Amino acid sequence: MNKEAGIAEKLWSRNFVMLILLNFAMFMGFQILMPILPVYARALGGGETSAGLVVGIFTISAVVVRPFIGRALDVFGRKKIFLIGFIFFCLFSLSYTTASTVLVLLLLRFFHGFGWGTTSTTANTVASDIIPRSRLGEGMGYFGLTSTLAMAIAPALGLYMIQQSTFEGVFIFSAAAFLVAMGLSLGIRYPTVQPQPGKGHLFEKTAFRPATIVLFLTMSYGSIVTFIALYAQQQGIANIGPFFTVYALALMISRPLFGRLSDRKGLKVVVLPGLVGVICALLLLSFAKSLPLFLLAGFLYGVSFGAAMPALQAMSVRQVPPHRRGAASATYSTGFDLGIGLGSISLGSVAQAVGYSRMYLWAILPILVALVILILPYNLFSKFIHKTHKEE
Repeated sequence: MNKEAGIAEKLWSRNFVMLILLNFAMFMGFQILMPILPVYARALGGGETSAGLVVGIFTISAVVVRPFIGRALDVFGRKKIFLIGFIFFCLFSLSYTTASTVLVLLLLRFFHGFGWGTTSTTANTVASDIIPRSRLGEGMGYFGLTSTLAMAIAPALGLYMIQQSTFEGVFIFSAAAFLVAMGLSLGIRYPTVQPQPGKGHLFEKTAFRPATIVLFLTMSYGSIVTFIALYAQQQGIANIGPFFTVYALALMISRPLFGRLSDRKGLKVVVLPGLVGVICALLLLSFAKSLPLFLLAGFLYGVSFGAAMPALQAMSVRQVPPHRRGAASATYSTGFDLGIGLGSISLGSVAQAVGYSRMYLWAILPILVALVILILPYNLFSKFIHKTHKEE
């Protein structure tokens, strides 16, 4: 029996099944909006810049709110914060129907990011509460698998829905998915965590190392989700949709497999080859001129990214006491979001200067930094973090 969590030392508990179903519903509601809102911004009279801001401004507000939500989770508990986040997300999903201008849409999108930052941070924290320590990497792999499955289904569903009906139907679907997730959240038996009011920083210093690694790793991911379609068009490939399908399938294979391996053999055993695999995938992308090469790069990137992610997520919470798991999850998620945002912006500037092909070569640089941080002796990194934390 795991005394800390109050559940048996098995992975597939009732709580865990409820949580992964909740996470799937949540990501369906989130991912269905991703390809739709840029199109909606154009329909309201916006240009390419506005379409990009619809994605970027959401990420900014999610990053801003995460550390405060992490602290609130540790002080007020998981269930209340979860419910507030679900209600907030639902309301703002429906509010898009009232947007009459791009400016109003961007304002709504900014506040919507608070709801996403709240629910996703809470879900990660609850996962770290209920997954047994001995199977944390494996459990995080299966937990993340549901978000990958949603990513493979929801964007295509959203595009089909706007072709068959209207934007409003997508917004209603998004809100309904989060209502389902909220209903599932009420059925979870949350472990009792003793709150520690007035103690601790907004960020958890023991999670800084995996958060920093994932920041540099997701910079490359930001360049892929933002520019791969434009790069493919430039190479004469009209439909790059299969790239995302292959990528999602590779993630689904690698996440649980390598998550289990990280529990047995250690984190570096999977993170190190994962980072090297991402470098190889980016090299392939930089030379890709045909759909088969794009698909090969997508598969390699998915396997490698899926190998590193569960291990890094497990690393961020493994040594953290229960009353600091909210802060640790927020620290890790902030690194993830920042990497996507910084990658989209910085590598977009590189693409404008040297083209998409060379941009993917430049995208290797952040991965090399992540490798150095991973290989760096832990004592050196922790001393640096301890020093900067004291200066705060």
